[in-house]
Amino acid sequence: MLPAFYECCTEMIDKWEKMVSVDGSSEVDVWPCLVNLTRDVISRAAFGSSYEEGNRIFLLLDEQTNLLTQVVQSIYIPGWRFLPTKTNRKLKVMDKEIKDSLRELVKRREEAFKAGEVNNDDLLGILVESNFKEIQEHGHQKNVGMSIEDVVDECKLFYLAGQETTSVFLVWTMFLLARQPNWQTKAREEVLQVFGDRKLDPDRLSHLKVVTMILNEVLRLYPPIVLLARSLSKEMKLGKLSIPAGVVISIPTLLIHHDPEIWGEDALEFRPERFAEGVSKATKSQGTFLPFGGGPRICIGQNFALMEAKMAIAMILRRFWFELSPSYAHSPITVITLRPQHGAHMILHKL
Repeated sequence: MLPAFYECCTEMIDKWEKMVSVDGSSEVDVWPCLVNLTRDVISRAAFGSSYEEGNRIFLLLDEQTNLLTQVVQSIYIPGWRFLPTKTNRKLKVMDKEIKDSLRELVKRREEAFKAGEVNNDDLLGILVESNFKEIQEHGHQKNVGMSIEDVVDECKLFYLAGQETTSVFLVWTMFLLARQPNWQTKAREEVLQVFGDRKLDPDRLSHLKVVTMILNEVLRLYPPIVLLARSLSKEMKLGKLSIPAGVVISIPTLLIHHDPEIWGEDALEFRPERFAEGVSKATKSQGTFLPFGGGPRICIGQNFALMEAKMAIAMILRRFWFELSPSYAHSPITVITLRPQHGAHMILHKL
């Protein structure tokens, strides 16, 4: 996936350089740019050569998500979602269009695979290939393999989980580095020391210790998902509590990440050095750093997101110095993820 990351980042940075080329600096709202970056990356990762078609589907999915968020945040009236209101009709039409388009993509990939045209370098190809082999091996058994609808749902989930979370991860990283120029300088010096003018490669990305510390501290202060929910499939004992099956437990990630009893009296401060010896030694207790969840259901895209973020931030630092614009208004808001309500206006200076 790294060539796709690199290509998408290069396209965004080239656009920024054109904006600042006249006098060496320019004000840019980096939030929509980062949303487009992560959308483009996830489209390429999910659909490979069909990413343009995938991107169109994901734009519809993004619009559908915004509509659903408005519905959730409005006054609840029992049974309202079943009425043929303008919003409900629009949601239904969009859902059908998204599923029809994805279904067509899946069918074409399945037919190509059966014809011997192997393409398993993207999510859709991996799903189709593994599903086809599973059905071949255990086809005589019931409920084996995934239906087209299952594959469609996996692609939708992959997009929502990957694009949304990574874009807010990157925007809060740029925000905090803009507020902390000393850490921005430290990170830039490390990137230049590790890479110089060379192309970024995965082996050297792992050498970015300061950048990793910064990214972990960003995830602590501004976790993309502020609340995790887990449904109990069976009765569980939690300390002295006995919790029956079917109960939904909410895990307040944001509160846990800001708790002075866990992180110390400086819990609300940006201090990347707390992660100098890794995540395990950063807290006074285990299992309290949860940006990707934890346990058997930890986010499957953790490495994907961290690698994408490292590459994007390293490429930005190498080409720009950035600071908050006077027009920036700090107002984090939860719309599925923790977004900047009024964008992220920054002044970019070309290096």
